Amino acid sequence: MGRILVGTASWTDKTLLASGWYPDDVTSAQERLSYYASRFPLVEVDSSYYSPPAESTVALWRDRTPAGFTFGIKAFSLLTQHPTKPTALYKDVRERLGEATKPNLYLRDLDPQLVDHVWDRFLAALSPLHESNRLGAILFQFPRWFPIGKGNKQYILECKARCAPLRICVEFRNHTWMSEENQAETLDFLTSYGVPYVSVDMPQGYPDSIPPVLAATADLAVVRFHGHSDKWTSKDIHERFGYLYKEEELREWAPRIRRLAEDAESTHVLMNNCYRDYAQINAAQLARLIRHD
Repeated sequence: MGRILVGTASWTDKTLLASGWYPDDVTSAQERLSYYASRFPLVEVDSSYYSPPAESTVALWRDRTPAGFTFGIKAFSLLTQHPTKPTALYKDVRERLGEATKPNLYLRDLDPQLVDHVWDRFLAALSPLHESNRLGAILFQFPRWFPIGKGNKQYILECKARCAPLRICVEFRNHTWMSEENQAETLDFLTSYGVPYVSVDMPQGYPDSIPPVLAATADLAVVRFHGHSDKWTSKDIHERFGYLYKEEELREWAPRIRRLAEDAESTHVLMNNCYRDYAQINAAQLARLIRHD
């Protein structure tokens, strides 16, 4: 069985800071990340989806964590074909676009040279983590309007090629990729190109619902837990993800994750139920269950 790392999808959420999970004397950004890294071996950076991080910030993440700690990085929204506010773009990119821009931009709205520039800047900023062996994978979470098809498969391979030698993993939010008729095709495609599939636990019955299928399509397997909030369609992210798993639920997952880890060198398990300290509580519970259950 390969190595299993369990962590959460945030360490700076405002509701987490207010929850009391951090001790009273842990107040600075440096202290919080150091404290988190003393509890978990893995974390996912969510802020990189909303705005590309500066290399100086990434260097601080490296310096504030011990050797062996692992970061997952969520790909910038523009690169996953989500709408992106112009204010989230690099200043020089905004200047080249001019003022006559839309409220939201998509990748197709930028000329190829600007697209290349955004890719290069985003990936270069991650070099401190990559060079210190702290970078796990860049998560490409594709939108619900990204269905299975030749063009979208090609875009996944483009993402993989652009990021190399950095590793990517992919999460779908369009049900066609993992429907009964397409599931084998999707997993075979990812396996043939060595692209890690992100298995999910999430509410079912919605257009963006993906079934909780565990699959290792590369030497890295990834599982993300989104909870089962009955307010999944809410625009309030804390209502969407504010779900505290019961230990009985996690106990059912522990043997499944151990079996998944038999097919991969490394398995990254991330609790994305980020409201107050729910993710931290559940990550600690699940890590214990995987070790001892």
